[in-house]
Amino acid sequence: MRTSRGEKSSLSRPKSRESKPAHRLAGSLDASGSLWRMKGAAYMSAMLERLALYSTVFSLGVQNSFVYRWNFFIRAAFGLIPLIATVWIWRAIYASRGEVSGYSFGEMVFYFVAITVVESLVSPADDEWQIAADIREGRINSFLLRPLDYRAYRASLFVSSRVVYAGVALLPVAALAWWLPGQMHWPADGVTWAAFGVSLVMAAAIQFLIAFVLATLAFWVLEISTLVFILYSFEYFLSGRIFPIDVMPHGLRTILMALPFPYELYFPVAIWMGKVAGSELWSGLAVQAGWTLALLALSGWLWRRGIRHYGGYGG
Repeated sequence: MRTSRGEKSSLSRPKSRESKPAHRLAGSLDASGSLWRMKGAAYMSAMLERLALYSTVFSLGVQNSFVYRWNFFIRAAFGLIPLIATVWIWRAIYASRGEVSGYSFGEMVFYFVAITVVESLVSPADDEWQIAADIREGRINSFLLRPLDYRAYRASLFVSSRVVYAGVALLPVAALAWWLPGQMHWPADGVTWAAFGVSLVMAAAIQFLIAFVLATLAFWVLEISTLVFILYSFEYFLSGRIFPIDVMPHGLRTILMALPFPYELYFPVAIWMGKVAGSELWSGLAVQAGWTLALLALSGWLWRRGIRHYGGYGG
């Protein structure tokens, strides 16, 4: 069937009207995709620049730690004195019994050597005092004027000092391997090794963040030493330095394991020795992760509140 010229133009006209929105939609989608790609590239570029910045801070921290390498060595050497005293005390305890709460004498010695090693790897040296001094003396002024996160800056310095100290911390393990070669308790499988590594990282984060939280109190309190000593007194007894947490009665142990302190030292060592496994291992890692995130949020909140309160004196 033939159509007239007018009918042809009227039939073809809607097609041209429908094709224009399709072209516009395709163009808008292309523009939107380009915009997202540009934003993604800018975000990646900013992240790489920030990583490079903190890598530089880490490198400077390592160099600074090597300047004070004799300080590290002397501290590690004298750190063995409490370990030796602890071994002699437990030797006297085991003289009248063969086992204490599932620990043989060799296992107990290994536990305290492992505590010494983990403590060397994850415990801050004097970070809280340095941060408090930066706040009190106004040295944070320069950080507030730069695109640099002060907490990340201090974390980079903390990690650098622990990396340098790690070599010294391995000396007690080497001594133990020579002294009690049959009592070494290494993780039995790859899952346990991975769990130990994750727990060790979170233990370091918990210790650093507790130190950071204490230091931020310098925004409101002139001297934080009393608060530091009070908290660290609880930490010293409840983190596993004096005795393994699992020698305590079950009810008390359950209460203690709800606190952050056992996850600073005892829990990573317990994973290492195979004292926790299965559901107890995964629930412990979940609690440790919860405390890490809670302290991360608390430290950020206190820092922001402190900056608003900060007078900017000194510097």
